[in-house]
Amino acid sequence: MNRSLPLLPGATIGVLGGGQLGRMMAMEARRMGYRICVLDRDTRCPTGQFADDVVVGTLDDLESARCVAERSAVVTLDTEHVPAEVLTAISEVAPVRPGPRVLATIQDRAVQKQFLDRLGLPQAAWSTFADDAELAAALTRIGAPAIIKARRAGYDGKGQARVEHAADAPAAWHRIGSQPATVEALVRFAREISVVLARGVDGAIAIYPIAENVHRHHVLHTTRAPAPMAPAQRAAAERIATTIAAALDHVGVMAVEMFELPDGTLLVNEIAPRTHNSGHYTYGACATSQFEQHVRAVCGLPLGDPRQLTAAVMINLIGDLWADGDPRWQHVLARPHARLHLYGKLSPARARKMGHVLLLDDDPDRALASVDELLAALQS
Repeated sequence: MNRSLPLLPGATIGVLGGGQLGRMMAMEARRMGYRICVLDRDTRCPTGQFADDVVVGTLDDLESARCVAERSAVVTLDTEHVPAEVLTAISEVAPVRPGPRVLATIQDRAVQKQFLDRLGLPQAAWSTFADDAELAAALTRIGAPAIIKARRAGYDGKGQARVEHAADAPAAWHRIGSQPATVEALVRFAREISVVLARGVDGAIAIYPIAENVHRHHVLHTTRAPAPMAPAQRAAAERIATTIAAALDHVGVMAVEMFELPDGTLLVNEIAPRTHNSGHYTYGACATSQFEQHVRAVCGLPLGDPRQLTAAVMINLIGDLWADGDPRWQHVLARPHARLHLYGKLSPARARKMGHVLLLDDDPDRALASVDELLAALQS
């Protein structure tokens, strides 16, 4: 096994998971001259459409993951839901970036929160529990309203239940399957921001302009970048994110989502040890996209310039837009400063991310004001 760095064009990058994040990374990697081997259950997956090689299997299939590692000079991830023990096993075959320790910390929400507590980083009051009595005791300390969140595999609001009154908590927990969970105080935040950064093998860090996010029905709706922020507030957010990346010894792109409270206090919400939906604006608005940056990081190359060349607004395209057939793409393509990204998913579904539109505009307020009109036109 050759672990020498840097890994230059011609080398094969293994990707565990074949979704849209892997797809956009594969597109950038192929442009740079790298080869892609992806693990997914479907050869027609979004990443597989741009890969040189597809290994068919599930993310918890050790033998399939080992097969990818044997064909690759380095292995990386499209999703953080690859079991950490699988990464540990295949790291004996090829370097895995980010490493198993990162995933072991991130995958369990309670472990992630304990990690943040050890670093002294701010987050909402929280507790873990194992039964109804422990849940009641936790809510006595935390108070209601609160949010119950599954410790594993939750995303886009899945595996979560809101509790308005403590008496309703057991039923809310049972609605998500009575699985191991945490409960945390409901945060009355002014806005959500995310810091997307990359960390190289040598510890070098490149930070993208901070993004401001708006969700609808628990799914990211729009991202505006750069987020309007005072310099001191921006520095505080960057300091939190870089502290996390360094403590994890993370390699690759990472996103740290934060709540900003009305008084300016920042609370860490979640850590995503991969390229991120809120970083899609970089693919068209920045000198180096988050996807090229991830390739650079995991291959041991110098990190690229994260500088933003123009302000931008990203709009997620959700499967609901396909309710009456294909959206009217001409309304996007007629806009000279709009960039359409479709993910190659074969069947739309409610709340499924099918693509996004990037609006490049020096006036992001103007771009944001046009979002609802554009989405309506797509369905007209």
